[in-house]
Amino acid sequence: MRSGGLTMSNFKGSIAVHAITWGEDHFKALEEASKLGYRAIEPWASFVLSYEDRIEEFKEILNRHNLTMTGLYGGASGGMNRRFGNPEARQEIVDYNVRLARVIAKCGAEHLVFGPGGPRQKPTSLEELKQAAVTINEAAKRTFELGVKACLHPHLWTEVQDENELDELMSLCDPEVVFFAPDSAHLTGAGMDPAAIIRKYRDRVAYVHLKDLTSKEATKEDFPMLMGNEALPVFCELGLGSIDFPPIIEALNEIGYQGWMTVEIDQSTSTPMQSLQICRDFVEQQLNIPVRGA
Repeated sequence: MRSGGLTMSNFKGSIAVHAITWGEDHFKALEEASKLGYRAIEPWASFVLSYEDRIEEFKEILNRHNLTMTGLYGGASGGMNRRFGNPEARQEIVDYNVRLARVIAKCGAEHLVFGPGGPRQKPTSLEELKQAAVTINEAAKRTFELGVKACLHPHLWTEVQDENELDELMSLCDPEVVFFAPDSAHLTGAGMDPAAIIRKYRDRVAYVHLKDLTSKEATKEDFPMLMGNEALPVFCELGLGSIDFPPIIEALNEIGYQGWMTVEIDQSTSTPMQSLQICRDFVEQQLNIPVRGA
């Protein structure tokens, strides 16, 4: 665990949790996230879309669990081999994200994470990035008209993974409608310094995923909650991995960030509730940022 012993109480944003850890057990995600004291959640897009014509019912479910929805994960995700860089997929991607944005707006949220398409087969060419920018700009303009910010989200193993791909896209995309959603683990895993990237795009950071990356030197003894012979996870509970979080928080404080910071771990090494409790305690005790009652 690397916390640096620094006090981070001047963080002006708010903490949320991602429902991905619970997989398809959507209602358990809401119940346990609430029990842990989280007051906001990023649920699975497919789950929210199942209430597309019953949004008031979905909002009431959130209210019963004392939860607010922060946004949804969209972009070029949601379809096999769908990519921003493929112009043939453009209309499908635009339509999908407009659909998500309508639901997001009705739920009182305003962020749509633009996840790139995958799986990654090779570095993305300049021509593909130019095509991706056209699609992203068109989709983001439409979502922005609905009051929802499209936030580009570099992601390992996808068409937007490396720093040169991120930089090229950010330069090609309209800064008035295309924002940025940094993820501490995906940026680090691609060889980037999250704090430096946050500062570089300080005017466009609109949503944040807080995630840890398992150290290459880690052994199973570092994860006592493993219940068998499972392989070590790529991503792990906050504080158990290789990422130094205080510089990231410092960068967010420096740019005056006041938005959501969503705690995320893809796969639990024990149970989702235990994993997100570890994450909650790390945020509260090591970063000195309130989660419960905030």
